[in-house]
Amino acid sequence: MVIIDIETGDCEVDETGLEASRILREKRPLARLFGIRIGYNVAASFGGVMERIKR
Repeated sequence: MVIIDIETGDCEVDETGLEASRILREKRPLARLFGIRIGYNVAASFGGVMERIKR
């Protein structure tokens, strides 16, 4: 997962996004964060299927 602070452009990469979010929140507690899973169309799936992006 890539987690991006949408206001500053700072980003962190982590397997699940939780640690990356924590690191960014330590820098800016009120940060507005956006997450995307690398290589997939979606960040998470609830009962569905996550398909990899084919290029």
